[in-house]
Amino acid sequence: MRITLSGPPGSGKTTVAKLLSSAMNYPLISGGEIFRKMAMVRDMDLVEFSKYAEANPDIDFKVDNEIVRLALNMENVIVDARLGGWMLHKNGIDAFKVYITATPEIRAKRIQQRDGGNFKSVLSAMLIREESERRRYRELYNVNYDNLDIYELVINSDIMLPDEIVHRILDVIGWK
Repeated sequence: MRITLSGPPGSGKTTVAKLLSSAMNYPLISGGEIFRKMAMVRDMDLVEFSKYAEANPDIDFKVDNEIVRLALNMENVIVDARLGGWMLHKNGIDAFKVYITATPEIRAKRIQQRDGGNFKSVLSAMLIREESERRRYRELYNVNYDNLDIYELVINSDIMLPDEIVHRILDVIGWK
């Protein structure tokens, strides 16, 4: 079974993906890790690299094509990627698609705890990054990122802990 975990930065999707991967003993594909490594190679932070990616569509295509390629060749896998659900959907790859969301303030606080920095700066950078990604997804893939119709499960992580989210997903898919 393929399971995608999508959601905005700081929603908790990566934490949940790691826990779910461990609970199910499935490999994990992380779009965020691929993107972060590409930014580090170019010595850019995520905001700079997101802006760079806007002007260089090959960045998104490389990340997303790799996710699709890997997922297509794995029957049992967890895919942690902002567009993971959409990429598998658009490519006709069967997957149980989960979207995890949270308020911007909660997400910024989580990012601040993970990466450090001033809360207002973290919130501002996060919102700029999200808008950049929305534009790119619309232009490159004709995807409205805010359309959640393709997801089988939508979870608000403001009100659930990561372990609770994992248990909810496992319950919904009937995992024993």
